Amino acid sequence: MIAAVFVSSCSQILLKRAADKTYSSRIAEYLNWRVIFAYGLFGFSALVNMYVLRHIPISLAPVLESTGYIFVAVLGFRFLKEKLSIKQLFGMALIIVGIIIFSI
Repeated sequence: MIAAVFVSSCSQILLKRAADKTYSSRIAEYLNWRVIFAYGLFGFSALVNMYVLRHIPISLAPVLESTGYIFVAVLGFRFLKEKLSIKQLFGMALIIVGIIIFSI
């Protein structure tokens, strides 16, 4: 499930990259490789989530999906050159602590 969340986070980064570009038309904006690939990744992630949810307790799903906040922040920092504030770092640490506490 964590892998599916990571794939979904990667697709969000691709969509952000696509949104930051200027296009000649609305059609070109939505029919470029980044957008199409990102939505394909979203679909793949949804299928993996459906499969995984058959095999794990439903109470575990939201806990694992919260890792998406961490993935998006780190990927945004790495690939989009976005800054991470102290509040964001504290929030990510809090998410990690929550996941650890839940898994004990």
